[in-house]
Amino acid sequence: MKRTTKTMTYAAAALAGSAVLAACGTESGSGAVGNEGEVKDISTIADTPWVPQQVTVDGKDYALPKGDSFDLENAHVTFKPGAAEPDVGGGESGGTVGCNSFGADVEIEGDTVKVSDLAQTEIGCEGAVGEFEEKFVGVFYGNLKAAVTERDGTKTLTLTGKNGDRITLREGTAETGPALKGTRWTIDTLLSGTSDDSVAESLPAEAKAHLTLTKDNTVTGSLGCNTFNAKATVKDGTIEIGPLATTRMVCSGPVMKTERELTQILSGKVSYQQKQTALTLTSASGEGLVARAE
Repeated sequence: MKRTTKTMTYAAAALAGSAVLAACGTESGSGAVGNEGEVKDISTIADTPWVPQQVTVDGKDYALPKGDSFDLENAHVTFKPGAAEPDVGGGESGGTVGCNSFGADVEIEGDTVKVSDLAQTEIGCEGAVGEFEEKFVGVFYGNLKAAVTERDGTKTLTLTGKNGDRITLREGTAETGPALKGTRWTIDTLLSGTSDDSVAESLPAEAKAHLTLTKDNTVTGSLGCNTFNAKATVKDGTIEIGPLATTRMVCSGPVMKTERELTQILSGKVSYQQKQTALTLTSASGEGLVARAE
């Protein structure tokens, strides 16, 4: 990745910077990937866009921030083994985690990804985006053990440093977004009206709605309180959803209203549009929803 913008090399400096802001994050270390569906050939990570999901530093997890600030929807990393030309900072591997772009030289040997000559632009990134980027760059250097697992047709890549710090990434599409199937989509907005005069309404805070499409042609998730599952066939920009089988819990008034609206949207055929980490489903009546990839 060759740049004309001002860059700085992040070798020891980036590693030292990973200690900054260590007071934030969640104490869990839950980003480890198990052996289920392990992919043996690590070379398959090359030339595939990977969407950062989480960085774990000193046992604390830092998730990729959500929101419209900076360029979070285009966050991605691509591995292209090889070295840059002499005296050029940053190689052909790299991408962005939401603010600055970066490049590096990468070698893939067995189960090890060797990252060197890391350089990035110098835009000031504040708040959660800047924190996540600093944690990411602090881990993304040197010899990293790579593990790839596959579940429901979607691959997850984990890069682990010698000290146990790690980066978790999900396989993306050519547009750098996550795969439609296998991704958990959190529903945060309801749409009503026509496409030319659409009204967006946020879900009640207590409505924890989400859905996941699987490679077995099913969809599972939550309508905000009750869980559901159904047959779901993806074809030609549409998803044909069969009758929903749901649990029967009674929830608060606003949540039940949301569940009725989501049930109506998710009954029958819906068209879908994916833009990086955002998924929009629209029914024939014009009602729809917007969900974000987790």
